[in-house]
Amino acid sequence: MKFVDEVTIKVIAGDGGNGSVSFRREKYIPRGGPDGGDGGDGGSVWLVADSGLNTLVDFRHRRTHKAERGENGMGRQMTGHKGEDVEIRVPLGTRVTDIETEELLGELINPGDRLLVAKGGFHGIGNTRFKSSTNRAPRQSTNGTEGERRELKLELILLADIGLLGLPNAGKSSLITKVSSAKPKVADYPFTTLYPNLGVVRVDDNRSFVIADIPGVIEGAAEGAGLGIQFLKHLSRTRLLLHLVDMAPMDESVDLADDVTRIVAELEKYGGELADRKRWLVLTKKDLVLNDEFAQRKQHLLKMLDWQGPVYEISSMSGEGTQQLVYDLMEYLEKLKIREEMPEEVEDDKPWSPLD
Repeated sequence: MKFVDEVTIKVIAGDGGNGSVSFRREKYIPRGGPDGGDGGDGGSVWLVADSGLNTLVDFRHRRTHKAERGENGMGRQMTGHKGEDVEIRVPLGTRVTDIETEELLGELINPGDRLLVAKGGFHGIGNTRFKSSTNRAPRQSTNGTEGERRELKLELILLADIGLLGLPNAGKSSLITKVSSAKPKVADYPFTTLYPNLGVVRVDDNRSFVIADIPGVIEGAAEGAGLGIQFLKHLSRTRLLLHLVDMAPMDESVDLADDVTRIVAELEKYGGELADRKRWLVLTKKDLVLNDEFAQRKQHLLKMLDWQGPVYEISSMSGEGTQQLVYDLMEYLEKLKIREEMPEEVEDDKPWSPLD
């Protein structure tokens, strides 16, 4: 199973410009020959892969993309201007399908990949082109052809930026509901989430990231138990894991540290880089526990885990702590991108912070 974000858009290529019927008319040249120029080609619509994008959310606000029509030809054998192409930037991993024919037009995998999705119309021919020894004064021309029109389905095979990790009922679905527009099923029984839920978290107009709510990982998941490996492999593609811990378990005798170590053990069994993926600890359901009791449980948990990384306390119900978590995640991802693009400009000797 894959994380898929999809939108439907309409692309309209420009029509070709019409050819011109014109004759040369100058002083002392009363019988000038034909000089009608060709029209210009219509603009085409291209999709271009952009590594700076990670969601299709912007397409929900603009569904139609239209290229420019070619100009008509003119006298004096002047060719019409070609219509401007339209380039639509899409995230890496975008799959493009023609809805009407169900034809897979292509996938954009690498930065800079280009895919022609609507070809501009061919230009019309002016009457100059019809001149011959037997037709000295042609009065015919052709019109430009129509540009292609298509309705496309864009599917993004998303490599989610943030993966939510935790036992069933840890509050993963509640968190994604609070910070994004995703509406996963939320209830107080195990395995509410049977399929991955994907949410786009918008920090502001130009800043967003993808967060994935993964079904609860249980003991034996690495061997395929429960929902198994199919979801662990998606966790391995995320850039950061949030390990959610239920601080108000139904059974108060539960050892919270043991719950964490059981999941870590599954990550280690799965192998690869998953066990070494950076994790932040997120303590959930703060509103359901008295402050003193919460502090005691937190202190015991961190001590038993010997936890040295970032720790956040949140309540998805009231929203406490979620805004700061979202801001820190966005800054972490932005800083990570800078490190990948310009590693020599990032200092390694700075003291630790949630952004490191």
